[in-house]
Amino acid sequence: MTSTLASGVVDDATVAEFRAKGATVVRGLFSPEQVALVERGIERNLADPGPLFKVASRDDDPGRFVEDFCNWQRIDEFREVAFSSRAADVAGALMGSREVRLFHDHVLVKEPGTQQPTPWHQDQPYYNVDGVQNCSMWMPVDPVAPESTLEFLAGSHLRGWLMPRTFMDHQAKWFPEGSLEELPDIEAHRDDVEILGWALEPGDAVFFHMLTLHHAYGVPGARRRRAFSLRFLGDDAVHAPRRWQTSPPFDGLEDELADGAPMVHDLFPLLRVAD
Repeated sequence: MTSTLASGVVDDATVAEFRAKGATVVRGLFSPEQVALVERGIERNLADPGPLFKVASRDDDPGRFVEDFCNWQRIDEFREVAFSSRAADVAGALMGSREVRLFHDHVLVKEPGTQQPTPWHQDQPYYNVDGVQNCSMWMPVDPVAPESTLEFLAGSHLRGWLMPRTFMDHQAKWFPEGSLEELPDIEAHRDDVEILGWALEPGDAVFFHMLTLHHAYGVPGARRRRAFSLRFLGDDAVHAPRRWQTSPPFDGLEDELADGAPMVHDLFPLLRVAD
């Protein structure tokens, strides 16, 4: 399903898809100039990694998967696209939120030949926020083929929290074994469930709820898969300090924001307020 944009706000069908299925695609959200802006930002980030930069693939992987977080304050290109693009407008419409705050930015780069998959997971259990009104935007600056795109289990955001595990060795580091329902074996039952996923061109973006189960395979062939993500918070988002290390971490935030307080802080700037 594709969507149209009118006056910077997505149509009703796209909003309905996001709320019912937990993910949707918006074609042509970013102009070629904005895509080029993000591409420059990604390359700056790769040349000058931030303190949260990490390699997310194994040493023997023929490609390389790297990630970095929370760089909008030092990389002007990321700040500009967060504050000036229509992404926050779309997020507000999808969430049904009057306010839209930036939670964080996230760079994900899989080099050609990367075999490391991103396993099926939800994002919110790794975060220090609670609330239903949230969404993530994921945009590529390279064409993304169906075999390398993000895939989503439709409706999974309505199931609540499932057991978070480490990506590389599947350890239950955050909750004791058996304390949360395990993720379903989606790969073994792909024909029995509805899986959403779209081939993408630069300028397209997918939006998904932080509880929607999603994953991606590796990147076969000679094409890079450079992607940039913005995470958005809506009206009901509150600070939820965890007993575990969150990803990304916001060290010391519990001393500045009380448990259950709205996410009103310089780290989470207000991007949009609806009229």
